[in-house]
Order: sequence, then C-alpha cells, then structure tokens
Amino acid sequence: MKLDILAIGAHPDDVELGCGGTIAKMVYENKKVGILDLTEGELGTRGTAITRKSESNEASKLLSISYRENLKFRDGFFINDNNHQIELIKIIRKYKPDIVLANSISDRHPDHGKAAKLVYDACFLSGLIKIQTNYNGISQEKWRPKHIFNYIQWNEEKPDFIIDISHFLDKKVEACMAYKTQFYDPNSLEPNTPITSLNFKKSIIYRAENLGRIIGCDAGEGFTSQRWIGLKDFENFV
Repeated sequence: MKLDILAIGAHPDDVELGCGGTIAKMVYENKKVGILDLTEGELGTRGTAITRKSESNEASKLLSISYRENLKFRDGFFINDNNHQIELIKIIRKYKPDIVLANSISDRHPDHGKAAKLVYDACFLSGLIKIQTNYNGISQEKWRPKHIFNYIQWNEEKPDFIIDISHFLDKKVEACMAYKTQFYDPNSLEPNTPITSLNFKKSIIYRAENLGRIIGCDAGEGFTSQRWIGLKDFENFV
C-alpha cells in the first residue's frame, strides 16, 4: 500500500494531539494516511504500554486511517543512530509517503526533538540508492518523501502554515480522548502530570480555535517546515 501521508510520533497520542484534525480532513478527502509510533509510550506516568496500544487502536478507528504500526523503540532512550534510521527507512520505503508529518523540532519532551531529527535524517537517507534494505525478505527501492512538516506540540511555535480543520476539530478531540489513561480524568487515582489537567484538555480546543482565528476560520493546526516551501501558483491560497 502506498500512502499519501505518513504521520510519525515519538509516542502514541503525539500524532492525534499535533495533527489529528488534519489527518481526519485528509482521510475525508480520500487520501491514504498512516500513523507510525516510534515507541509504546511505556515511560508515561499513567497507563501502560498495553493500555496505550488499546487506546491507539481506538483512536485509529476514529480517524479511519489506512495503517498504524509501532516500531517499539525504547521510550525516552531511542537515539538517532544507524540502527534506528534503518528501521525507519524500511517503513518509509514500504509505504512510499509523499508527505511525512513529524514531531516538533524542539519541545518540552526531549523525545519529540529527537524524533524530529531522526525522521528528517531517515527520510533523506531513504532516498540514497546505495543504502540497501529489505522488508520481510524483499529488497526495497529507494524513496524520499517530497515534504516533511513538523506539527506543533507543547511549545507555542510560530507556524509556517496553518491547515483549516474547522469541520474536523470534534474528530480530533474525540481521537485524543481515546487515550483515557493519559488525559483529564477526575476519578483517576494515578499521579497528576501536566497533560492530565483540565486546562490541557481545554487547550486542545482553544489552541486550535486561536490558530483558526489567525487564518479566518473556526479552527486550525499549525506546522513548521525545515525547508522553504515552493509554490507553482496561488491557486491554493484563500
């Protein structure tokens, strides 16, 4: 299966929080979208790798994505080295995405920045013909995505562009809340964290609404690009 978009997150729930509305919109527009989680989020204060897997499955159903996989790198301790790059290259070459969405380049959680760099490097290396890989015993051809964009997470980054998700904000929130162990639950007996507060839950909506305000719509999701974005014309501007 060739994917139009592959969204990659260091932890299950990163993608839903960062670009869940955009994914819902792209699926609605008949794009083939997949999610790749690098770790199982096993170091999360609340829940376990098992509960996180169940929650990510539910979020995937809500978003109606074509594919989801977890590379099971070590949460908190994966690094940007040859072994991790090769495993990621295999996925990139398997699904041949035109667009890759990745974690924030710099963020509160150190895994986010590490993941962003790892994804960027793997996407480049995936396009080199002399790097040979195989998946399930089948030799793979080189593939380099056309674009890599980083979704905004905890930090208030200045976006290079904003996607209108006005009709998909409810779906984004629903997908995020599928992670019941991770977010606000007044009945939970587990320790509190910055993302389990009621304020954080509300921020999923008010941050999207603020980005929407900037571009004159009800809700938006912001992205940054490590490369300049080239346009052939102005047809897609509103």
